[in-house]
Amino acid sequence: MPVFEDGMLPQACGDTSNIGTSLVQDEISIVMDSAWVAEGEPIANSRLASKTTTQLLGIIEAGEYGKFSSDYVTQFMPAGRIDTIGVPVSYIDSCKLVICIPDGGLVGDSLVPMGMEVYALNKQLPTPIYSDFDPSDYYDPSDKLSSCVYTKNNKNIPDSQKGDNYVFLFADMPRQLGRDLYSAYLENPESYLAPKSFAELFPGIYVKNSFGSGRVVKIAQTLLSLYYHVDSVSPTTGNDTIYRYVGNYYATTPEIVTNNNISYEMSPKLEAQVASGRNILSGPAGTDIALTFPGRKMVESFRAASAGKLSVINTLSMSIPVSDIENDYGIKAPDNVLLVLESDKEKFFADNKLNDNITSFLGTYNSSTKTYSFGDMRGYLLHLLEKDELTDADFKFCLTPVTPVIATESNYYYTSSQTYTIGISPYVEQPAMAELNINKSKIILTYSLQSIKK
Repeated sequence: MPVFEDGMLPQACGDTSNIGTSLVQDEISIVMDSAWVAEGEPIANSRLASKTTTQLLGIIEAGEYGKFSSDYVTQFMPAGRIDTIGVPVSYIDSCKLVICIPDGGLVGDSLVPMGMEVYALNKQLPTPIYSDFDPSDYYDPSDKLSSCVYTKNNKNIPDSQKGDNYVFLFADMPRQLGRDLYSAYLENPESYLAPKSFAELFPGIYVKNSFGSGRVVKIAQTLLSLYYHVDSVSPTTGNDTIYRYVGNYYATTPEIVTNNNISYEMSPKLEAQVASGRNILSGPAGTDIALTFPGRKMVESFRAASAGKLSVINTLSMSIPVSDIENDYGIKAPDNVLLVLESDKEKFFADNKLNDNITSFLGTYNSSTKTYSFGDMRGYLLHLLEKDELTDADFKFCLTPVTPVIATESNYYYTSSQTYTIGISPYVEQPAMAELNINKSKIILTYSLQSIKK
């Protein structure tokens, strides 16, 4: 290696901090662009596809919200196998309909007495089935299976009928119904192996309001239970002993057809707000929001800013402020909403899709900030940038209330668990409403630009 007279190494070997600076100079900048505004208008959403096992029962009339009522029809999923040893048909003692209401699952007065009636369906329910279904041609008013008066007041229910998180309502059904269903299993167990074959045997029930108003309850599960006994001899005393059991052999599950028959008449006050263009979100079977996203201008702006530069889109998010609508029933904004391309909405629910964060996004209501937030919309903008031609349909969205379907998976020892969203259903939880301030939504795009100079 050559050495200069002063004993120093050549500059190129002694200082490497500026290698290449004479050839290339990079300029990297991060841009945060929030100069975007969405537009919206309320649209009717009066017909919901049945995609949930949640059932609603009751009637309320709130001056600010309107009149809402719901009853329901449902098939049953039978147990695939029933232990019949020592249980002849004559040992079936009674049959009861059991309605499971989660704690907090109501809107209205928990104490007001209301009437409920149960009828047998006399033909198969249609599929698909929607919230505007009319059950009048599917049952005989003279074929009443049960009727009762009920409240949702946990204090009036015996301890034996309480659960940790549910209140159970019991309605006596004909004993003969229980015996007929049990006999059908004894004669042909294969009829219990599939919902379709069981529905041919027993089409299901129609549960309707008979009197009263002021409450709508959310029903998580409807069961049909058989109560039976077994005669035995005590091995210690030799005395005859009767053991009594309950068989929860029939339940509502995602595999069977169940539907809420919903009627909603919006109050004149709320209707006037909708007519004036205010973005009122209401449900179930109320109003959605047609939202126009500023995607075209965003693409044009980004392409102009990134011309001749290396660019990377970092994030795209949107939050929408929500205003409560004052009312006496505690009706509030739905917990979750789906933002889906208007052209894809019907197919989204028909195909049981999940949000892909490209053409559909799930937003959760934050009660602290009073906003719906969509934090990961980056894929949507990338999708637009990949398209050769953009049309208005690429920016037309529908904002609609939904309910995520959650599954929990535990490890082998049940010491930890994870939850997953396995489905998204149209919102059928309880009456809900809020005003969405679309014109005040915050849309924030961040991207990086790198300029190369030679």
